[in-house]
Amino acid sequence: MNQHLQHILSIIQQEGNLSAEQKEALAKSIKNADKELEITAFKLDRTEKVKRTTAILLEETIAELEQKRKVVEETNDALQKSLADLRAAQAQLIQSEKMASLGELTAGIAHEIQNPLNFVNNFSEVSTELVDEMNEEITKGNIEDAKEIANDLRQNLEKINHHGKRAGEIVKGMLQHSRKSEGKKEPTDINALCDEYLRLAYHGLRAKDKTFNTEFKTEFEHSLPKINVIPQDIGRVILNLINNAFYAANEKKKQQPDGYEPTVSVITRKEGNKIEIKVMDNGIGIPDNIKGKIFQPFFTTKPTGQGTGLGLSLSYDIVKAHGGEIKVETTNAEGSTFKIQLPIS
Repeated sequence: MNQHLQHILSIIQQEGNLSAEQKEALAKSIKNADKELEITAFKLDRTEKVKRTTAILLEETIAELEQKRKVVEETNDALQKSLADLRAAQAQLIQSEKMASLGELTAGIAHEIQNPLNFVNNFSEVSTELVDEMNEEITKGNIEDAKEIANDLRQNLEKINHHGKRAGEIVKGMLQHSRKSEGKKEPTDINALCDEYLRLAYHGLRAKDKTFNTEFKTEFEHSLPKINVIPQDIGRVILNLINNAFYAANEKKKQQPDGYEPTVSVITRKEGNKIEIKVMDNGIGIPDNIKGKIFQPFFTTKPTGQGTGLGLSLSYDIVKAHGGEIKVETTNAEGSTFKIQLPIS
């Protein structure tokens, strides 16, 4: 019993003015109070233990959280570094793919530049002869004949200027294709872009393989408006699809040499508020089991060394970045049609 309550109980027992019943009742109350005190003391002790335990757990939790925070920070730093490395690697891969496609273009570009250069050279030689003739006529006093020769000379110079600009445009296109994209959109003639890359792709493949001979056709809607795109990026997409189409048609020709006429067609048209570019071939097509993988990075059906597996993946990303769509319709062993849709505004 509590020491103070025991003392009170002793005093009550010794008190002579209280009856036995009163002493017993008071003793009972004191004992009940003692029990209450014991219960309260027990509860207080338990509460104190819980407080101490909670404080310890709280300290441990805080320490654990701090440790986890440091781990998260370290992980975040590592992820940021990995992301930066991945972006750098992606940029290198994109540039590698650009240079690979540029290599495919080189022979075609040389062929295309040679044509206007031949005109420039020929008209220059003729113009030199015309200058001599004009001087002779002037010496003879035949002014009218000299004027006619001068007019011919002027026409030749205009042709030289035209073909010189044509060669300059080809070089400009080559430089645009090889340089890093600056992300600058500009009004672009899609028909001219398709025609340019179709011819460059064809002559490039012809230069690499003299046996290559695939018919190509164009069906352009001439009323198409110019649209704001990054021309070198969309040019790469078109080039990649045309090269793939030529490859598919040529592969089928190797398998079916008799009676088969390999053909690649490039079609443009306006569909509502979009411009659609279709690249069609009657080649080997794409099997159903791999059709869903063709836009995945590094996936290719070409033999080792003939494809990076990045062409269609990059094409997909470029078209998406322009707010457009790229789709494929294909039948195994019959051919494929790739459709690009780009918004007009």
